[in-house]
This record gives sequence, C-alpha cells and structure tokens, in this order.
Amino acid sequence: MAWTKYQLFLAGLMLVTGSINTLSAKWADNFVAQGCGGSKEHSFQHPFLQAVGMFLGEFSCLAAFYLLRCRAARHPDSSMDPQQPFNPLLFLPPALCDMTGTSIMYVALNMTSASSFQMLRGAVIIFTGLFSVAFLGRRLALSQWLGILATIAGLVVVGLADLLSKHDDQHKLSEVITGDLLIIMAQIIVSIQMVLEEKFVYKHNVHPLRAVGTEGLFGFVILSLLLVPMYYIPASSFSGNPRGTLEDALDAFCQVGQKPLIALALLGNISSIAFFNFAGISVTKELSATTRMVLDSLRTIVIWALSLALGWEAFHALQILGFFILLTGTALYNGLHRPLLTRLSRGRPPAEEGEHERLLGASRTAINDAS
Repeated sequence: MAWTKYQLFLAGLMLVTGSINTLSAKWADNFVAQGCGGSKEHSFQHPFLQAVGMFLGEFSCLAAFYLLRCRAARHPDSSMDPQQPFNPLLFLPPALCDMTGTSIMYVALNMTSASSFQMLRGAVIIFTGLFSVAFLGRRLALSQWLGILATIAGLVVVGLADLLSKHDDQHKLSEVITGDLLIIMAQIIVSIQMVLEEKFVYKHNVHPLRAVGTEGLFGFVILSLLLVPMYYIPASSFSGNPRGTLEDALDAFCQVGQKPLIALALLGNISSIAFFNFAGISVTKELSATTRMVLDSLRTIVIWALSLALGWEAFHALQILGFFILLTGTALYNGLHRPLLTRLSRGRPPAEEGEHERLLGASRTAINDAS
C-alpha cells in the first residue's frame, strides 16, 4: 500500500529530527569559548545541563498531548482513546533510569564520535532481551537469540574501528574507550527502564505522549535540582569545566554568552527531541513499529554521513561492517526477516495485523527513546 503524504511527512520528520538531536548535541560539544570570570577558552562540556534540556523537550510533549485531547473533545478522534486514571508516580522509577542513562550517554558523547555513539546504542537489544527473560518471564525465539549474538559481534567490530581510527587531541584513545564503555553501560540502565515501563506502566493504557511528557517532567525537575550539588562535587578528569566539578551550569551560561551559536545548538537539541518523540509515536501508529525501526537505522546513516562531511570524524571501513552487522542483529531480534521469508515463500505481502500502534513486543523501544 502506497504511503499518504501525511505518512511521508511523519517518516521524514522522524528521520530529520532524530538526526538533528544527536548532531546538535555533538555540535554544542565541539564549541570552544571562554567561561565565567575571564577563564581561558575550553570546550563546551556540560552533559548534565544538556540532559536537562533534553528532558525539557520531552516535558513539552505534555503540551502536545493536551492539545490533541482538546481537539478530540471538539472533534471525536479514534487516535485519542479514553484515558484510565493512573498514579503519575508510576513514571518516577523509569524516569530515574532515563535520567541516569541519558546523563551517562551525554558524558560519553563528549568522549567519542557521534556515529559510534549512535551505533553502540544498539547494545540495548542485548540487555533488553536478557532482562525480559529474567524479569518478565519471556521466551525468546531462536531468531532473537541470533539477533543478540549478531549485535554483540557488531559492537566488537565498531569498538575495533574506534581503536584503530586516528585520534586527535579532542578524542584521545583512552577517552574513546571510556566513552564507548559508558554508552554500553547506559544501555543496561535503558533496558531496566524498558522492563519497568512494560511491567508497571503500559497496563494503564496511558497515551504515549502523556507518558513521555510525564517522564520528562520528573527528569527535568530532579536533574535541575541536582545541578546545585553537582556544582560543588569534584570530578577530576571527568570534568570539562575550569572548576573541575561534576557540572558547572554557570560556566555553561557564560560560554553561551560568549558564543551565541551554542544556544542555537542547545535549542536544536531541545526542540528536536519533542518533535522526534511525536513523530516516532505517530509513525508506529500510522505505519508500523518495523517502519520506525528502519527509520531509526537510517538515522544512524545520516548522522554518520554528516559527521564525515563536517570533518568531525575520520572514515574507517570497519564501521561499515559493524553497522551492517548491528543492523542484521536488530532486524533478526525485531522479526524483520519474517515478512521477507513469507513474501518469498508465498509470493504475496504478509499480513501486518497487530503491528500498528504496537509499542511493546519484540520491536518495542523505551517510551522516550530519542537521544
């Protein structure tokens, strides 16, 4: 069936905003500017402040939800199902996981390339599969276990590409290795978030935009408050600010004043996360969860190509191999091979029953998987 103009728009919006989200964060990291009190120029390394901005973008999804609900009240719309009463505190544990995982990933993005950052996030499949067996009582199919093994192989290849690539002063080998490991560590936390969401949240039939916005609210408030103690906590080599603390929000604002383009990068990161979440949820609803997975893989290619074109990283052939192995693992885990096998064996398009509006199951991602 041919896509409508609206479906094409949603797919394009998801691809573009998803790419902007990672690229704008990396663009901000690449700026060098003076900080407060006339301190010498240094890189804009403020991962926790950037994470606060991301949660602000997610929080804005609540506004989109209430706008849709007002529209549905005036014009009955099947896309807005009746909402069951639920306790918003149900979102607190997943929000804490999201806050921790996102902060770690922003720290890692300071240390490694944008393309490796995007590819290594594929490790979430490994831990999600294992945790779903251990805590949700799932039985994985053979293809899903093969997908996990392929993902492990892909991660090894991408890691080797990072080890063998040329490293400059901005990304030393030790920092790249640390960054890659932090990304994989963050995926463990994201997987725990997924298990918590599936076990305690989804049974309440909460609209996805409301879920994203509620988690964003918790993350924004809690992490904003944590910026105060972070201003005083020493962080030695993990610190990117002159004071050597875990985070220095004042230094960040001073750098923004010195280089206003940093504000543009941060605004791009905040706004893109909101539109990406909306587009991703809409693509799952209007098209399929498989389409969303394919578009997310295309996002990795766009980020990689633009990073090369902008000179942010050097080309390494092993990354191509690693990407395709990771793509194969993702396809196997999410069952993308089944429609292809059905088409070949029967000579007709497979049924897609149950795939529309599906955010759980083999192809599910975290409620707000947008970084």
